Amino acid sequence: MEMQRYIGQRVEIMYMNKKGAFTQRFIEVRSIKNNYVCAYCFTQKGLRVFKQENILAIAPEKRWSV
Repeated sequence: MEMQRYIGQRVEIMYMNKKGAFTQRFIEVRSIKNNYVCAYCFTQKGLRVFKQENILAIAPEKRWSV
């Protein structure tokens, strides 16, 4: 998955956490380093770090209701 092109963009992701639970997140990608995606998470209302390998799907979000 080519994450670099999403830096600075708001996207919707499907994510699997370390316990195996699936969540839908709305994030703004800030940076990518060593297979980790640093982003502002609108779902959790704060900065979060996501393992790139645990991002199962990603799509640019066209409409925001934050």
